[in-house]
Amino acid sequence: MPQLIAPTVRVQASFLQAMAEFRAEGRGGDDDGSAVAREIRAYADRWHAPAVFAEYTAWLRSMTEEKTAVALGYVPCDTLWYVEGDTYLGRLGLRHRLNDFLFEYGGHIGYDVRPTARRRGHATAMLGAALPLARAHGLDQVLVTCDADNVPSRKVIESCGGVFDDRRGAKLRYWVPTGRPVERPRR
Repeated sequence: MPQLIAPTVRVQASFLQAMAEFRAEGRGGDDDGSAVAREIRAYADRWHAPAVFAEYTAWLRSMTEEKTAVALGYVPCDTLWYVEGDTYLGRLGLRHRLNDFLFEYGGHIGYDVRPTARRRGHATAMLGAALPLARAHGLDQVLVTCDADNVPSRKVIESCGGVFDDRRGAKLRYWVPTGRPVERPRR
């Protein structure tokens, strides 16, 4: 049964295969602002080295800490990998709070499923599993966004209880309850 876990060196081989799949579909270019793309650009030529991969997973785990994340210009974020055994299926980022950019475009949660694992319900399962974790961080609801033309992601968000808020540029914005009813924040 797949599960969300902290980044680990245990899945290095499968992770590298997944990153090759992302690159084959065009991810990692300068025009791709996703976490996957940024990390492909930074690490793709070095991930194969066990020491570098261990350093990378430790860095991802350290980004949950306020001091570490803020020093690098980020908000604290839990990066979780969705794995089944030693097979890397995808990743999810749970940002502990929103800055202006995240409020407009990025949201609290972002996720990616490797191309060969898509259309199997993994994104819905990942987002659903992340909602109690968001609640544990004190978030009554989370903002989740997707590109307006990304129908599969829109369906994932809606199936997890997402309520459409608005469209800002190319992004659709949804608020997803984490278990407690609250009013939607406005800026």
